[in-house]
Amino acid sequence: MKFLLVDNYDNIVTTVDLGDVGINGAKTYFKGVKQMPNDSDFDKLWKVMTEQQYDRQFKATLQNRQMDNMKYEWWKEEETYLDIEAPITQSEDENGRKTEG
Repeated sequence: MKFLLVDNYDNIVTTVDLGDVGINGAKTYFKGVKQMPNDSDFDKLWKVMTEQQYDRQFKATLQNRQMDNMKYEWWKEEETYLDIEAPITQSEDENGRKTEG
């Protein structure tokens, strides 16, 4: 079974195939690799999980992460109304200055 060492930003740092040692065995392995015998210090920096756990967690939070990055407010770029025969209207740019459209 593949086990992953994941940092606090959900980045995979190391991957290892340890067979059927379980999550505790994998954690012991990674603690030895990082030379961090103290559980609390290790847990502040790293998470140990299986590849399947990581995939489930990553897919579950992927949409939320994408939506946070895409906070595009299209309505701020639109005119006050979109009537083709209407006179020229004014909008504000991102700095709050009036512009003619």
